Amino acid sequence: MNFAFDTTLKNRILLNSFLDYFSLDQLNKVPEGFNNNIIWNVAHTIVTQQLLVYNLSGLPMNVSDDMVTKYRKGTKTEHFASQEEVNAVKELLFSTVEKMKEDYNNKLFKTYTEYTVTTKSTLTNVEEAIAFNNFHEGIHLGYILALKKSL
Repeated sequence: MNFAFDTTLKNRILLNSFLDYFSLDQLNKVPEGFNNNIIWNVAHTIVTQQLLVYNLSGLPMNVSDDMVTKYRKGTKTEHFASQEEVNAVKELLFSTVEKMKEDYNNKLFKTYTEYTVTTKSTLTNVEEAIAFNNFHEGIHLGYILALKKSL
């Protein structure tokens, strides 16, 4: 599992670099032809990881219900994220990975509710959820790279 955790962390470092590089206005801009912006994509990866890994394992998530409501699958950009919200997302990028690794190593993930993802694959355990989450985060990294070209 160390490889999977390392992959997540490296992707989160890339995502954080966008939050450091772009202005607040650029992070919030939804370019023509897109439904979301950079900050939505980054926050969405955090929320999805929490839903796939924690919620489906029957464990409390490490993000607020408000954040889940704003950034879960099926949502789109509907508000201007403040600098405080961006700062909170930056903190969660890393704290959620460290917590996941710690909780996994402490064997907290004992059960898992099967879930079929949009690729029609069915996740049956937390290891599969972590692996799929890395795939999912890679997709959103690609979206962000496309958004970057549109700014």
